[in-house]
Amino acid sequence: MNSTLGILFTWTTYGTWLRGDARGWVEDGITYPAAPELQVADRARMTHTPFLFAPDELLSVGAMIGKSLVERKAVTVLALTVQIWHVHLLIGATHHPVEAVVKCGKDAVRWGLRPVRPIWTDGYDKRFCFDETALDARRDYVERHNTEKGWPAKPWALIA
Repeated sequence: MNSTLGILFTWTTYGTWLRGDARGWVEDGITYPAAPELQVADRARMTHTPFLFAPDELLSVGAMIGKSLVERKAVTVLALTVQIWHVHLLIGATHHPVEAVVKCGKDAVRWGLRPVRPIWTDGYDKRFCFDETALDARRDYVERHNTEKGWPAKPWALIA
């Protein structure tokens, strides 16, 4: 098996992608089909309304995530996008556990915004890139989110 060249992370904001979602949902790396009864049950347990970032804070949220990861974990950020309800982050190979990378990014935003409510879901998705083709495809995917917003593909200077 080839060594890891990069890891694509996706995490969502609180309440925006519940188990059972019509788009499908992921748990422990397994993708499941829609299950409306699960979504209804999860929504009933929510203690706050779903969280969305304001469009005018997306760039500052990305800067918080990227700066924290570069400074605290010395990771190479290959691509990053922040949307109103989710984040995609592509990093180069790292010796840090994936949980620590995600925690660092999420905590930077919690600290920067200091909300009085949950802003992130508990989990995240990770996709390992073992070859240049996979790495390039995932980079293109993340950068396309930015260009579709009218931003540069790499809107933060910290992106390698």
